[in-house]
Amino acid sequence: QVKLVESGGDSVQAGGSLRLSCSASGFTLGGNCMGWFRQAPEKEREWVWLAAIYADDDRTYYADSVKGRFTISQDNAKNTVYLLMNDLKPEDSGMYYCARRRGYCSGAGTQGLQRKNFGAWGQGTQVTVSS
Repeated sequence: QVKLVESGGDSVQAGGSLRLSCSASGFTLGGNCMGWFRQAPEKEREWVWLAAIYADDDRTYYADSVKGRFTISQDNAKNTVYLLMNDLKPEDSGMYYCARRRGYCSGAGTQGLQRKNFGAWGQGTQVTVSS
């Protein structure tokens, strides 16, 4: 059974940092595109793609809004994907979700990725950034 479990969310001041973790079970990261999305408060229908990594070659992709501040990485031995978030801003607040897409992160480097590109999701972890 495929399962993704996010952790690491917290309340921080603007300018602070957090590292989110996504522990995967029921499959190995290899051959998959792993992504992070955010749902902003009161915008439950808006899924904002943030970052993705292709497990086989560590190639990473970022949305313009987080490029230079967020870093996605993976630990194959732990079957875990991470999202390191630096210089956090109040607009980064929201529920953060990890997701799996079989195969490559196609389109990530051009038009970005969308929720419909991913087939498995975690339950989310809350990040709150105060000014």
